[in-house]
Amino acid sequence: VQLQASGGGLVQAGGSLRLSCTASGRIYSSAVMAWFRQAPGREREFVALTRWSRDSTLYADSVKGRFTISRDSAKNTVNLQMNSLKPEDTAVYYCARGSQWATHQNAYFSWGQGTQVTVSA
Repeated sequence: VQLQASGGGLVQAGGSLRLSCTASGRIYSSAVMAWFRQAPGREREFVALTRWSRDSTLYADSVKGRFTISRDSAKNTVNLQMNSLKPEDTAVYYCARGSQWATHQNAYFSWGQGTQVTVSA
C-alpha cells in the first residue's frame, strides 16, 4: 500500500489548511494511521493518529484543540484539518501507516512522501 500526501502550502498565522493522505490499496481494519512532521534541523515528531476502523484519536499536546484527524473509508483517505496555524507548525508533514497505537515513528512501516506546510507570521 502506497500513501500519497497532499494539501500543503503557504498560509498566514491563524489560517487553516487541510492535508489528505490517500492509500493506493486496501487498509486493514486493524491499521493505525498517523501524521508526523519534521521541521528543518529537528527530528520528526508525532502529530496525530487514528485507528482505521474506529473513531479513536490521539494528538500531540502542541496541536490539541487546533488539529483534527479524520478518515474517509470510502475514499481510502485520512485527513488532517489544521486550524489556528502558528509559525511553529511550519514543517514537512508525513502520513504513515502502522499496526500499533504508538507515537514513535519506528512503529510505522509505510510512509507518504511528505507535504510542505509553511506558516508565515
